Amino acid sequence: MPHSPVRVLHIVNTLGLGGTEKAMQLFLAHLDKNRFQPAVFSPQDGPRARQIRALGVKTFIGGDLLTELQRLKPAIVHIHRAGWPETHTLRTIRLARVPVVVETNVFGRHDPSSSAEVIDHTLFVSRFCLERYARHTGISPTAHRYSVLPNPVDTDTLNAASPSKRDFTAMAAARVSRPDPGKWSRLALDFVPEVVRAIPNFRYHIVGAIPDAVNFARTKGLDRHMVFHDTLASDTDIAAFLAPVSLLAHANDTGESFGLVIAEAMACGLPVVTHPCPGMRDNAQLELVEHGVTGLVASNATEYAKAVIRLLTHPEEAQRMGRAGREKIAALCRAQTVTARLETLYQDLLARKGIPS
Repeated sequence: MPHSPVRVLHIVNTLGLGGTEKAMQLFLAHLDKNRFQPAVFSPQDGPRARQIRALGVKTFIGGDLLTELQRLKPAIVHIHRAGWPETHTLRTIRLARVPVVVETNVFGRHDPSSSAEVIDHTLFVSRFCLERYARHTGISPTAHRYSVLPNPVDTDTLNAASPSKRDFTAMAAARVSRPDPGKWSRLALDFVPEVVRAIPNFRYHIVGAIPDAVNFARTKGLDRHMVFHDTLASDTDIAAFLAPVSLLAHANDTGESFGLVIAEAMACGLPVVTHPCPGMRDNAQLELVEHGVTGLVASNATEYAKAVIRLLTHPEEAQRMGRAGREKIAALCRAQTVTARLETLYQDLLARKGIPS
């Protein structure tokens, strides 16, 4: 007699438009519904809830987590979190006696609390996060307990919605982020005057501007060169926004634990200029952007400007790096492939617990 699909409850702190929520949504979209029946619980509502419900996935907003767990009786709970202690949530999961608990540890942080013992497997979104975790904790990242699973990217949609023959002679760059000062770096602004001096018709298209960026454009007389855009709601919107530019200019002082914006730009066939972050800050952007292969890495504003100028004035190099980036992301992050790996992990953990899958 065939088994019913395995119930999986994904738990996330909010249903906003951030990368964590988007990665979860892509998993939900591509999980084999004949084998897995996903649902979502979040304490806070947000615009992504409607998109998730459009996939036919039930969302439970607010309310009592224990009540929902006892009612749904999921065989698997998959919690998406920063990694810091979330004692209440984990205690509730333990109290509900959920058989299998998986976490995606987005920032590679350590939870030393006893309630974290309920977690059967930890997924890190980059090799950088796993290795930093091991260095900080002294914990050996054994394969049965820890592994790397990159965020899924809808490479098929992004590639199909991008120009089949991109014009790399376009003197334009793009930046995409949330309008949050913590997602910015002065590098994202300080490179612009030098590029404009070298390329007077340069345009810099920005999504997620903060007041400092708007003030910078006005006070430096760069209003004609810096163009501000509204938030992008879908992957087709992202591809359309990136269509008329020749590169992505990435700069974030806190770095990236994965770098979803970078990966999406690469999936669209763009080279990326980025920078390293000092100390133990996030540096997974350097896993995606290989200097001279999928983009250029710069350490200061002068180097950054030179990197942008180099790509804009050498379209054949930009095209080569863009093509290499698209191939890399398709191989590493294609949503269908990454989700299949997650399904395999779910099955292995269920088998370990003796639960039919």
